[in-house]
Amino acid sequence: MAITLNGSTGITTPTYGGSVPAEYITPVTGFKNRIINGDMLFDQRNAGASVTPSSSYTLDRWRVFTSQASKLTVQQNAGSVTPPAGFTNYLGITSSSAYAVGTSDYFFLNQNIEGFNTADFDWGTANAQTVTLSFQVRSSLTGTFGGSIENAASTRVYPFSYSIPVANTWTTISITIAGDTSGTWVGATNGTGLQLALSLGTGTTFSGTAGSWQSADYRSVTGATSVVGTNGATFYITGVQLEKGSTATSFDYRPYGTELALCQRYYQELIWTSRTYAVNGSLYASYSTFLVSMRTTPTATTLSTDAINLVFASGFVPLTTNSARSIFTASGTGDAYVWQRKEALSAEL
Repeated sequence: MAITLNGSTGITTPTYGGSVPAEYITPVTGFKNRIINGDMLFDQRNAGASVTPSSSYTLDRWRVFTSQASKLTVQQNAGSVTPPAGFTNYLGITSSSAYAVGTSDYFFLNQNIEGFNTADFDWGTANAQTVTLSFQVRSSLTGTFGGSIENAASTRVYPFSYSIPVANTWTTISITIAGDTSGTWVGATNGTGLQLALSLGTGTTFSGTAGSWQSADYRSVTGATSVVGTNGATFYITGVQLEKGSTATSFDYRPYGTELALCQRYYQELIWTSRTYAVNGSLYASYSTFLVSMRTTPTATTLSTDAINLVFASGFVPLTTNSARSIFTASGTGDAYVWQRKEALSAEL
């Protein structure tokens, strides 16, 4: 095949008698799945250990909200069951008691999605796009389960229901949601574009009718199965995908490093080490850059410190979305004055 520019033949490429060989084809995909860590691969905070959340983050990007403490535990690959085909990990939730959910109680798994990643949905306008939520789920309970998608202000919501017909069996779920043409939705900013909730037990105050947009704050549907209502009940989930369109497509497997960096935009653990020649009593400042630039200037929590002849005068202070400073005082004079800090940086929605 010849490429002609201004009437002259410039570049000639080979012509194949059949289809183009696969090795010459490079697949190009966009950010199809707006869920991050939908295959439950990353657990930076807990490294696979079981936790009892109290409205706190568990696996990367996944938060569990609870109105009552100590009613459930969360663990990557809890119960050690075989994941569904194509997946190696799942998020597992286990009920710790038989708790009767009260009117205003709520227990739900949540991921908030950044506005930069949902702005093209055009929700709140006449051009609102249809989306499809899909996932693989397994529970020791059967019946109708509930969830919702809400705006950041929790004033517009679409409650949805889905069925788990067979206990302890991975079930494929697909829910198509017409875009909301009303309400106020965050656009292309680093704020919360939408909230996804998957109910584990929700009282009537936060439960509504499935299948339509409403001006309310619901996290489930009326009459949905309560996981926390049965002692030892399990709820396992993986392959969570939210995409534009009215059909669930195959799960968007992103490269390992890409998915890790997406997680680290919201949470990362940084080990920071420095060595200096010090003069007793003098103040020193050290600066560091983060592993990836974060969603906003993060909050820092010191996980561990180790210093030789240095005393921290001020803690690890994030300055921007990608840098921080620490100030310390020397307690002697000489070389090999070393300090190390391990910091948890959070810029979650």
